[in-house]
Amino acid sequence: MSVRYIEAVGRRKTASARVRLYPGTGTIVVNDRSLDEYFPREFLVHRMLEPLRVTGTEGRFNITIQVKGGGITGQADAIRLGIARALVETDENLRPVLRSYGLLTRDARAKERKKPGLKRARKAPQYTKR
Repeated sequence: MSVRYIEAVGRRKTASARVRLYPGTGTIVVNDRSLDEYFPREFLVHRMLEPLRVTGTEGRFNITIQVKGGGITGQADAIRLGIARALVETDENLRPVLRSYGLLTRDARAKERKKPGLKRARKAPQYTKR
């Protein structure tokens, strides 16, 4: 039995998420755990599911997600991008709606590297005159 699904990848900072959309009833599984179990913060779940809410496709797809790397906020944003990309693969007419909400743009901001002689990327040691 072959189950048909749409797969897309989302990334944010060092997090990477592989999202699979199956036709179904709205069940969401993250790394073989339930969504509420994996993401305890409600605002992260709300942010992740924004592509479904904006396009009115809540409850139409079962979603399985494999996510790794980064922290929970980066993982949530990676999943958000993955869901948006997968929705575009299911129906190309959803692209303008997702684009208008900025859900198809990858957030390229990442941690800046530490520079020699500095404490962090930009913080310099305190200057002493004497």
